[in-house]
Amino acid sequence: MVTELKRCKEEITRHLENELIPFWIKNSLDEQYGGYLTCFDSDGVATGDTDKYIVTQTRMIWGFSALYRMYGDQRYLEAARQGLEFFIKYFWDEEFGGWYWKVARDGALLDNGKVVYGQTFAIYALSEYTLASGDPVGKQYACRTFDLLQKYCTDTANGGYFENLERDWSLSAPGFAAGDLKSLDIHMHTMEAYTTLYECTGEEIHKRKLEEIIDLILTKMTDTTIGCGFNQFDIHFNRKPAINIRRTWNAERETGETIDTPTDTTSYGHNVELCWLLNRAGEILGKPADTWNAVERSMVDHALRYGFDHDRGGVYRDGPHQGAPLVTDKEWWQNCEVLIGFLDAYEHLGDEKYAEAFVATWDFDNRNMINHEVGEWRQLLTADGKIIIPNIGNPWKGIYHTGRAMMECKRRLDRMSL
Repeated sequence: MVTELKRCKEEITRHLENELIPFWIKNSLDEQYGGYLTCFDSDGVATGDTDKYIVTQTRMIWGFSALYRMYGDQRYLEAARQGLEFFIKYFWDEEFGGWYWKVARDGALLDNGKVVYGQTFAIYALSEYTLASGDPVGKQYACRTFDLLQKYCTDTANGGYFENLERDWSLSAPGFAAGDLKSLDIHMHTMEAYTTLYECTGEEIHKRKLEEIIDLILTKMTDTTIGCGFNQFDIHFNRKPAINIRRTWNAERETGETIDTPTDTTSYGHNVELCWLLNRAGEILGKPADTWNAVERSMVDHALRYGFDHDRGGVYRDGPHQGAPLVTDKEWWQNCEVLIGFLDAYEHLGDEKYAEAFVATWDFDNRNMINHEVGEWRQLLTADGKIIIPNIGNPWKGIYHTGRAMMECKRRLDRMSL
C-alpha cells in the first residue's frame, strides 16, 4: 500500500502543479472586467456563458488564496485579489447588506436573491483571503456577513438557518423557491465557512456558532447508526423527499440519470465530505483528533457499503439511506471529495480499506474523469467511465472541488512521509 500511495502522491502533485493550476491561471481571469470566467467546453475553450455566480466567484477567490498559502506564488495572490475587488464592487448590496446571487460579466445585476449557501461561501473565501494575504478587508466583510446571517437568517425557534431569502432578507416563497426548507448541504457548508472564519478571527462568537452548527448537524441532520446524512427538511427538521429548488446545482445541472419522483435520498459524496470537514473543524477548535472517529467510521463505511464502485473505483451520486444506489453515474465533485475523505479516514482510523478505496477512486478519476490534455476534470461520466458531459467548467464548477481535493490529498500524503 505504501508503494501505491507514493505513486498516487506523485500523480496528484503532477496533475495539480502541471495541469490544473496552469489551466485556471491561464483561462479564468477576466482581464476585461475582473473576476473570473468559469464556463469552458471539453477542449477548454471559453463558452458564451459569462454570467458570474456568487458560488463560483467566491470559490475561485478561495482557491487562489489557498494556493498562495500552499505555494507562496504571488501570481496566485494577485489572482485572488483582483477577484475579491470585483466581488466586493458588484456583489455587495449597499442598501440591505449581504451578497447578490448573480451578475453579468460586466457586473450588471441579474439576480438579487440572498441564499445562505452563497453567503457562507463568501465567508469561506473572504476569510481564506485574509489568512493568505493579511489584508483585513476579507476579514471585515466576512464578519459583516456572519453578523447578517445571525440577524436575518437564524431560526431562533427551531435552530439552524432559514436558507432561501429575497434581497431584503424576507423569506422566499415555499416550494421551488424553498423558503420553507432546510438542508444538510447548506448547513454543512455553513460549518465549513465558520471553521475558516474562526481560524481567521479567533473570536469567541465564531467558535460558539461553529460548535452550535456541528451539534445541530450531528443531532438533527444525520443518523450515525445508519451512517448517512439526510437531504431536505422542513423548518422543524422533519425529513422531506428531496425536490429540486431554485438556485441549486441539482436544479441547474445538465442531464444525467434522474429520480423522477421526489425521494428521501442521501449523497455518498456529501456524507464523506462532511466527515473530513468535521475533522477540520475539530482541528481548528483544538479538539482531540479522535473526537469524531465513530461518526467518520459509520459514514465512510456507509458510502463504501452502498455508494462505492468496488469493481472500478469511484462513487455513485445518490441512493436511499440503505440499499442499492438510485443514480449510478459519477459526477466530478463527489469523486473529488471522497478522495480527501477516504484518505482522512485512513489517517484517523488506520484501516487499509480506506486507503484502498482512495487508490481505486484516484485511479478511476485519473484515467477517466481528468482531461489531461486540457488540465481539468470532466463534469459527468457513466459508472464505467464513458463521458456523458465533457465540459470542464460551468457556472458551478471552478477550482474549488478539484483544486481543493488535490491540495488536501497532497497535504495528507506529505504527512505520511511517502
